[in-house]
Order: sequence, then C-alpha cells, then structure tokens
Amino acid sequence: MRNFKILIILGVVAAMVSCKSTQNISKSGAKAEVAAINELSASEKADGWVLLFDGKTSEGWRGVNKDYFPSGWAIVDGTLHCKGSGKGEAGAHDGGDVLYDKEFSNFILKLEWKISEGGNSGIFYLGQEVEGWPIWKTAPEMQVLDNAKHPDSFLGKDGNRKAGSLYDLIPAKPQNAKPAGEWNSVEIVVYKGTVVHKMNGEIVLEYHLWTDDWDKLVSGSKFPGLNPDWHKVAEKGYVAVQDHGDDVWYRNIKIKEL
Repeated sequence: MRNFKILIILGVVAAMVSCKSTQNISKSGAKAEVAAINELSASEKADGWVLLFDGKTSEGWRGVNKDYFPSGWAIVDGTLHCKGSGKGEAGAHDGGDVLYDKEFSNFILKLEWKISEGGNSGIFYLGQEVEGWPIWKTAPEMQVLDNAKHPDSFLGKDGNRKAGSLYDLIPAKPQNAKPAGEWNSVEIVVYKGTVVHKMNGEIVLEYHLWTDDWDKLVSGSKFPGLNPDWHKVAEKGYVAVQDHGDDVWYRNIKIKEL
C-alpha cells in the first residue's frame, strides 16, 4: 500500500511539473511575440499594423501647417520628444504640434507617453489643417497630463481635463494614469463614429460622434466659443501630438486601419 501511495504522489508531482513546464513554454512564447520598442512583432505585421515612428528619425512627421519637422522636437533615446520651453502653451521656440503626414478614418491607434513633472500635452485624432489654426480647433484630444501638479487636473468638470480624458468633455474613469516620469500605454479606437479611449490596459471612456448626445455635450464645453463648428468632427483626419510648452515623450506609435 505504501508503495502504491508513493506512486500516486510521484504521478501528481510529475503532472504538476509538466503543467508548469507547459505554462512556462506558453509564457515564453508570449514574451517572444512581444515586439521591441518602436518595432512590430511578426503577428502585428500579419494583422495589418503599421509603425508610425521608427524611434530613430522623424520620417513621416512634420509640424502642423508646416512642411518640416520643427526644432522644438527631437528624436531622443527612441522617443519623439517635445523640448519644454518653460512657458506653457505660449511656447518660446520653433515648436508647435506635430502630425503624422497621412489621414486616417477608422483605426486603432496605440502608443506610449511619458510626461514631465507638472507637464501637459495631448494626442489628437481626426484632426484637420486649417491655415492659422492650431489643430485642437478641429480635433478631439486625449489628454496627457501630470495629474499631481498641473492645474488642469482640477479645472474643467468632474475631472474631464485629467490624463486619458476626452479633453474638456468626458473624464477618464477609472483615472489610472501613472505619475510623471513613468510610461503610460494608450489605445484609441475610432470606428464609424464610435470612439474608445483605453489607458494602461483599461477602457476609460467611450463616446459617439455626430449624434444628438455629442452635439449636446460639445455645446456645454468651451469649444463652441473657439470654433462654432467644432462638433462637426471630420470623418477622416490626422493623428498629432501636442506641444504645450512642457517636456513630453512618445514612443511605440503604431496604427491598424479598420
């Protein structure tokens, strides 16, 4: 009987070891599939993802309403870096917002951002170029912010100017942004008017363009006073990132058209 029990115990241990080995292989396989920073994995390429930033050059990027990449931005350590002017949105150098020089309509956009202490920036999508206008006058914005120190964290309504929010319109809930100096992952889905913001792996908001609810939401914000037609978001437009006068870093920028 004792030998029989020993055989049973050994069988259970062997099964546990086998299961653990299988899990390790699975985990190892998953890790092997994760692409390096500013690269696409084989499965991403097969699935139609396109890299918008190679981490080495500004290829594909230019200033809004400019035909060049402004010197207020730099490619530093694999990041698209806005060099802070110390003067907020007033700026003090050849900067301004930068866009990727192709328009998109239905897509999933992924990227990572890191903000400086007290910093402010933003991610625009479906943006339009209008001479003499900043792109925020035409585009929805996912807020990028140091919630701990920047005043926007307590301005607006119900936290709708905190990181991850649809700026000045819908607050990100849960509010899961990481502190200044740490990387945050972002996913923005745009499909036939439905828009979803994800941050650090969680859905933080959803809304629907061109609806009565959308028009009502915008009418209660600051945007109609800046552009009466702001609610008429275009069906196709540019992806851009904001120079708000603070140091901010972006990387792993990739998109899949739907």
